[in-house]
Formats: sequence, structure tokens, C-alpha cells
Amino acid sequence: MDSVIDPLPRAAQAQGPQGFDYLIVGAGFAGSVMAERLASQLGAKVLVVDKRPHLGGNAHDQHDDAGLLVHPYGPHIFHTNSAEIFDYLSQFTAWRPYQHRVLASVEGQLLPIPINLDTVNRLYGMHLSAPEMGRFLESVAERRETLATSEDVVVAKVGRDLYNKFFRGYTRKQWGLDPSELDASVTARVPTRTNRDDRYFEDSFQAMPAQGYTRLFERLLAHPNIHLMLQTDYREVAPLLPWRHMVYTGPIDAFFDHRHGRLPYRSLAFRHETLPQAQFQPVGTVNFPNDYAYTRVTEFKHLTGQQHAWTSVVYEYPRDEGAPYYPVPRAENAQLYRRYEAEAETLDQVTFVGRLATYRYYNMDQVVGQALATFRRLAKAHRSVMERPLALGAQGLRAAVMR
Repeated sequence: MDSVIDPLPRAAQAQGPQGFDYLIVGAGFAGSVMAERLASQLGAKVLVVDKRPHLGGNAHDQHDDAGLLVHPYGPHIFHTNSAEIFDYLSQFTAWRPYQHRVLASVEGQLLPIPINLDTVNRLYGMHLSAPEMGRFLESVAERRETLATSEDVVVAKVGRDLYNKFFRGYTRKQWGLDPSELDASVTARVPTRTNRDDRYFEDSFQAMPAQGYTRLFERLLAHPNIHLMLQTDYREVAPLLPWRHMVYTGPIDAFFDHRHGRLPYRSLAFRHETLPQAQFQPVGTVNFPNDYAYTRVTEFKHLTGQQHAWTSVVYEYPRDEGAPYYPVPRAENAQLYRRYEAEAETLDQVTFVGRLATYRYYNMDQVVGQALATFRRLAKAHRSVMERPLALGAQGLRAAVMR
């Protein structure tokens, strides 16, 4: 499949006299998995619409002018503990084994993160063994009756000094908030190790698509029942083409025209550089928790395994404005989301799935898992979907948004 714009007349011609069974908004992981399952398992006619000029959402990758494979929207590293998810995606890609490693620039040293035995020994000039490391962490940890915030989680594990050196500054840059203002979930998933394991992730399956994410998405959407329209706002298409059911993967507050207020998202700006040298840094990513405006620098050749005389890196700058990347995990935001969720649950003709549509801080594999589970639920209602008049889709969308 070519990543090209499918103009409206061509899509209208492709749908035939019966129209589309499903209109899917978004060609990222959530939308693409839903499209593939609906087309291949149910024989449904599916139209996938995306505002961007490419498929894959934020996981899209492409070759730069030097021929280096890069991730325009920052590094996307696949890892999962689910054999079901890994096996499903393996139908559409071969894999390159890759275990991500990250160093943090702290006090003039590049130290392993997550914190492990080598981190502590090198930082403090000690020679602890693994059992001694456990006792050291217990001695510096601050007791907390409840772990309500991200600060609570970290200081209860590693104490105040390691928290200040590795976590507080990074979190403040990443989220624009102090860890004491963020839900515990932000840092709860970051492990602390008493051994020398320097892998960033511990998942059973850690690999990168051998030919990149874009090729994976092209194969996901290659079924003849799937039609793709890029660089198209779904609101322009929904009233013009007949369809029975919508799968929406965009921001849920935008779907309802922000009627209850905007859900806060954290965005990112990227500075890409292609350099005339074979290697820039010793690992895939280097974090900068306390220096500079950027949070981290990633060198793509570590991720892709590409052999090239030049290299490409990306600097990440968190920001408030811009494309939505991360739902901000705070209690008041969850409360606002529940107002939108309650409205979404009243819509029989629209299914919401994905990080933005469900306001969840999901990894890629979790989005795939959510999409597979959502498909199984939707498949049970497929017969009733197919009994709906085609005109119901556009009418229902207008009613949902305008009421």
C-alpha cells in the first residue's frame, strides 16, 4: 500500500452501492488494528480517515535525506509481556531483537537508568553488592503511609537524594508540574533494581519492526476491504459518505467540541539533527534530568540497527501547546474525562478506543491490546450494526455532537 492521499471521489467510488460498514477515525495503532480485524475477520467494508498525510500516527517512521530511518515524532520502542499481542503483530512484520538502554546525565557522569547497582556505586563511589544495595535503599527510603503522588512513589523507593538527582527535574520538564502534583501512576512503573540489569524494559518480548513501523502499518491496512483517506478531517467525510458505525481514536473532548472544557495534554517539540559521524552516543537514549531545556536525546541507529556512515538524533522538548501526546494524570483531569466518557457511553453508533479517545497513558502494546479487546466486543454486535440503515451514521454523529 502506498502512503498517499486517497481523494474523496475515489473513496466514494470504492465504497460501491452499499457504503461503508465502519468509518474509522485515525490510522495509528488503535485505528489500524480495528480496521484490520473488522475487514479480515468480519468481511466488513472499512474506511480509515486521518488528518495527517501519512499513516501510523505518532509511530510513523521515514527515511531522512541521508537515508537514515528516523521517527519524526520521537522514539517508539516496542515491548510487551503479551504473547497474544506480539503474535498478532508478527503477522505483519518481521522483528529485529532490541533491548533499549538509557543513561542519565547526572553530575558529569552517564549513569544507568532505571537506577541499578552500577548507578549507585558509580554515583557515590561505593562498591556495594546486590544484597548491600537492597539494604542501602532501605536506609535512604522515606516512609510513606500512602503513595498518592509520583514523589511519594520515588522517595519511598530510593530516598530524597536519588529522587532529586534523577527524577524531580526530569518530571518537572516532562509534565510542567512537580512530581508532588502528579498521580502516582507516572513513576510507579519505573523499576529500581539491586542487580546490574541495565535494560530499560523487562518485558518478555522486546523488538523493533525489521522494516520499520510504516511498513507494519501498510501491511495492517492492506486488506482489499480497507480504504484509506489521508489528509482528511473525518467531519468533512462523515456527512458525505454512508456508513453504519464509527470507531473514533482521536481526543474524546474534541469529538464533543470541548463542551465540558478541554482535557489537558502534554505535547512535545522535536529537533532532529543528522550528523556526519557513525555514532553520537553510547546507547539509544540519554536523559538530561537537570540540565538543558530538553529531556532526552535519542540516536535512531541504536534502535534500527541500520549501518550508515552518518547518524541521526532527536532532542525532545516538552511543551503545553501542540499535538496531544500524553494525557496529564491528575485527579481533576480524570474527573473531567469521566464526564465525556459518560456521554460516549450513550452513543450506540460510535466506539471510542486508543490513548486519546480513552484518556489513558498507554504504551503501544497496550493500545494494540485495547483495540483487540474492543474488536471482540464490537464483533458481538456486528449483526446489529449491519442491520442499521447507512444514513444513520452521519445523522447520529450530528446528533451526538450538536445535542
